[in-house]
Amino acid sequence: MADWPIGVFTSIDAGLGVKLEVVQELGIPTLQLHAPHRSTRTPSAAEQFVERLDQLNIELTAVFGGFEGESYADIPTVSRTVGLVPPETRAERLREMFEISDFARLLGCDVIALHLGFVPHDRSLPLYEEVLQVTRQLCKHASQNDQALHLETGQETGEALLAFIADSECDNLFVNFDPANMILYGTGDPIETLKQIGSYVRSVHCKDALASDQPGVTWGREMPLGEGQVDMELYLQTLKEIGYLGPLTIEREIPQEPARQKQEIEHAASLLTKLKKKLLA
Repeated sequence: MADWPIGVFTSIDAGLGVKLEVVQELGIPTLQLHAPHRSTRTPSAAEQFVERLDQLNIELTAVFGGFEGESYADIPTVSRTVGLVPPETRAERLREMFEISDFARLLGCDVIALHLGFVPHDRSLPLYEEVLQVTRQLCKHASQNDQALHLETGQETGEALLAFIADSECDNLFVNFDPANMILYGTGDPIETLKQIGSYVRSVHCKDALASDQPGVTWGREMPLGEGQVDMELYLQTLKEIGYLGPLTIEREIPQEPARQKQEIEHAASLLTKLKKKLLA
């Protein structure tokens, strides 16, 4: 794989990703996949999808888990509903992540990923230990499938994320870094955080955002790449400095506007390609 291949977050039948047809049309060589619905996570579906990717010469780099009942309506709702943190849904969602890991193995993919949820900042709380335990269970299952688990950034500061990874004692636990999420959640400067946790960054999103006027209380606003507060050239320069040369995966979550979504992904791919040429020359 060439350094910094362009990627895009995509979906077969679920989630917020762009459709595979758009990936093909834009000539993007890698993708991260939002795990399809349970009914279509079958060996035959996996075989068909792998055949299609081979025909299109597209590489799958990660499979993301997501769950029924999750909502990103606002920050309190995210805290209450997202990931493996909420106790009432944790056991069932862990079982589903095991299934997603097994499905990813059928796809030949060695990375699974997810938003873990809002990990408590107070490491002495019982909930913190509970989230550690469920993360260890998922990492163990992923390891049995020869996979790493990537936690997407956003809900924690860099310092808190480093502490959580260290406390997990899992050697296959890493980070999918999303700079816009740091701005959307108000959890820190994305460039400084990237430098701080760089040794654990194994995949990234290229996404942009504007901060809320009440950071950490209300949402910021996602923006087209290059139009928000993420300095994309500095972002890529920092990725280069920490030694990350893997896929640059575009994520643009406006599935209700497919034409605009396609246009903005095409624009993002063009911008990243220009920056690549400048920074890797």
